[in-house]
Amino acid sequence: MCLLVVLSRVVRGAPLVVAANRDERYSRPSQSIAVLRAAAPRILGGRDGLAGGTWLAVNEHGVVAGLTNRPSPAGRDPSKRSRGELPLALAAHRDARAAVEDVASRLRPGDYNPCWLLVGDRASLYSMDMTATAAPLVTELPAGIHVLENRPLGAPSAKVTHVRQLAGGAAGMDGAELASLLRALLADHTVPAPDAPAEARGPDAPIQLGPPELAACCVHTPQYGTRSAELVTVPSDPRALPVVEVADGPPCTAPFRDASGLWTG
Repeated sequence: MCLLVVLSRVVRGAPLVVAANRDERYSRPSQSIAVLRAAAPRILGGRDGLAGGTWLAVNEHGVVAGLTNRPSPAGRDPSKRSRGELPLALAAHRDARAAVEDVASRLRPGDYNPCWLLVGDRASLYSMDMTATAAPLVTELPAGIHVLENRPLGAPSAKVTHVRQLAGGAAGMDGAELASLLRALLADHTVPAPDAPAEARGPDAPIQLGPPELAACCVHTPQYGTRSAELVTVPSDPRALPVVEVADGPPCTAPFRDASGLWTG
């Protein structure tokens, strides 16, 4: 997953809304949506056909967990555990607080390829940094619109700035109007002005790999691009199941379909 937009406790009637694009090599096998766990709590999400796991998981209680990868010049380390296990481990809980407490106490970032995660529910949202080696760094986030790409949350990013501009009025919307705005955001091909050159950003600046087209929301390059997209809406009523909509392909061309039937199918 390379773009996560999370609206936490700002939308009337839906305390958690997640819009996400998954960017990946076209040759990597995957399934855009599936039942990842049938036993309680039931979990839906995309399935990675190579390393296993998922990039975004949502459970029947309204816990949603998604990740973005930290770019590496050497690529993925096959000797480490799949980071796709992490959203599944988090979504195995009834609430986000219990999820981050459990995962942070049991799992070491150094055992996984590095990534960042957002995990939330109706009442809270957390970021989890899995790029160190000893222990995950967990931060509880305030209500608002939070945007995570392939950099630490809050790091300077032309892509995040652009996404925030596109999402500017989302907090005051609901229903079809909000869904339309988020679908358009995920399908946006604008390549924002590049960040400052590396020498101007300092030694601790995030690594920037690949062509400038990667800064668009919907990515298209010859061998890599946006493979699927999801919209997850968690209603205020704790008895109501999350609404999960999926585009099985780049959201600029692939239509969104309601996959919520998988909760019972």
